[in-house]
Order: sequence, then structure tokens, then C-alpha cells
Amino acid sequence: MAGMMRGPLLDTVRNKTVATKLFSLSGLFAVHKPKGPTSADVLNHLQAKLLEEAGLPKPRRKTKNHILKIGHGGILDSAATGVLVVGIGKGTKMLSGMLAGSKYTTIGQLGKATDTFDSSGKVTEERPYHQITKEDLENVLQKFTGSIMQVPPIYSALKKDGQRLSTLVKRGEVVEAKPARPVIVYSLSLRKFKPPLFTLDVECGGGFYVRSLVNDIGRELSSCASVQELTRTKQGPFTLEEHALYEDKWTIDEIAQSLKHCMLLLSVEPSRKKLKTELSEEHTVSCEDK
Repeated sequence: MAGMMRGPLLDTVRNKTVATKLFSLSGLFAVHKPKGPTSADVLNHLQAKLLEEAGLPKPRRKTKNHILKIGHGGILDSAATGVLVVGIGKGTKMLSGMLAGSKYTTIGQLGKATDTFDSSGKVTEERPYHQITKEDLENVLQKFTGSIMQVPPIYSALKKDGQRLSTLVKRGEVVEAKPARPVIVYSLSLRKFKPPLFTLDVECGGGFYVRSLVNDIGRELSSCASVQELTRTKQGPFTLEEHALYEDKWTIDEIAQSLKHCMLLLSVEPSRKKLKTELSEEHTVSCEDK
């Protein structure tokens, strides 16, 4: 009888040890968000994997009393990929203050506009683009660098009466665009120009929409444009190449190691970002859907 009890008993002790380690995790780390799922989907999947590893039940979807405290530092569109910064434990309180700047690489397509400003939407307009040169595009980019005013897209996470604009639009309700608001672009450069496609590198402050940028660039060129691909390559101090954990590394031990590295990184980040944030203190807002 003692031999029969040994296996289940050991499993129970092991699960308690793993669960204790899971709930001791605290801080910020980064994961890779793939194309397809929403940012919330990624968090739910991450949480489920960690709870399963610790031998704990998955939380019921609609309950707010999650047994594992977890959050992210800025929504990425379901069609976008890249760095998604995650806060776990007390790290959830650090998300808004640490992540005011991001870098993106985006591929835009000239001559085609959509209702969502990206490839996931319905085509609303097609216009000629063959007359646009590389020099034309580079000259236009200068107008979108620095402190600028930007109208957010209707398909976004911004809310009206407590509901996301994108949700209201999908229901068929008439939704007006939010008024233009101040945002900041630290740098904007053309990496590749092969009409109708062009590739941009963007470094911006919080609340900035790359989809709106590409749409506005198309208008400024007397044509139209939409985002074909969007990748967040950096958020705060976390880069896609160095810090983002892919799904095969979404384990308690891997995250514990990542937290140690990332929290050391954060300790030197504020001084490095100081000059940039001072440029636009009045423009700093929480990260939004890009």
C-alpha cells in the first residue's frame, strides 16, 4: 500500500513546488506574438500553459478573479507580430510606466486603401501609384517625423461608451473617428522601395498607430496606401531578437530566467530614455492597439 501511494504523493509534492515557483514570478518579460491571435488570446494561452505546468486548473473565461496575475503592455493587432511585453505578479503595475516607446517595421502597399487601414479589411479605394518615386516618398516621411497630430483608425481599441470602436463597427453601428491627437515619431526611415510595396522603420511614442501613418502617407502622395505587414521589433527596452520568448519557451523556468535578465535591463533603461521622454511629456499616453 505504501508503494502504491508513493507515486501520487510525489506528484502532489512536485506540483506544489512548481506552483509555488509560478506564483513567485514577478516583473516584466517579453514574448513573441504570432500573426492571427489577439494580444488577449496570447495572454490567455500563456496563462493556460503555465497553470497546466503547475498542475492547476484553468480559470473560467468570464471570471475576473484570476488566480495568476498577468497583463500586457500594449495591444498588437491580430494581424501584427512581434514583441508583446508581459507583466506578471507585481510586474503588472509596471506596464504603463515603462513602455512609452516602441519600434516597428511595416510593409505598406501603395494604390490600395482598406476600411481597417491594413490587409485584413475590405478594399475601399484604388488609385494610381506608378507616378510616385522613391524621392517623393522620402520627402513625405519628413512631414510625419517629430510631434504630429494623428487621427486614430476607427478599427481600434479606443472606446466609446465603454465599448471598443472596432466592436461597434463590426456590429454595423455608425462610428465617427476620434479627433486628431498629438503623438510623437522619434525616427521614420525608408528601408526598401519596390512599388507598390515599401518598407518603413518607425520609432514612436505611446498611442501611435502605424496603420494611420501608412494611410496618411498614401493620401499625402495623392494616392492611397494600407499596411500589408506589421512587426513590433522593440517595446520599451525589450527587443524581438534578444528578449521575446517564443511559445516553446513559455515555461516557468524559462520565464524565471527571462525575468532576471529583463529586470536588470529595466534598471538602466530610464536614464537612456530620459531625453526622449522629455521631448514630449505632454504627448505620452498608454500604449494602444497599433
